[in-house]
Amino acid sequence: MKYILLLLTPWCLFASSSFITQREYASQLYKNPRGIACGRCHGAKGEGKLIANYVHKNKKKSFIGPRINNIKYTEFFKALNTRKKGMPRYYLTPKEIEALYFYLHQNDKKKVKNVQ
Repeated sequence: MKYILLLLTPWCLFASSSFITQREYASQLYKNPRGIACGRCHGAKGEGKLIANYVHKNKKKSFIGPRINNIKYTEFFKALNTRKKGMPRYYLTPKEIEALYFYLHQNDKKKVKNVQ
């Protein structure tokens, strides 16, 4: 009987690490948080990106996704929780926002340590 119980026990209970690393989770979240990828407007690494050129009242204009890999965590958190022109509202949890910030600053150990 105890052998049957062992066979029915999910193997994940014996795992010593998570299924996905923080880096992988952060990357996937940046690429598709709620159906619209952050990188489509802010660039692959948050460097900013031209979204569209257009004409308004006979003037040429550009719609640009701003650079987001150079701002402090508090600014980043506030920006994701404030309605902005052109920015979709994602309703991200604090942990998701922290993961996105980690993704943008994964090579900058000093800034990432200040998040937690």
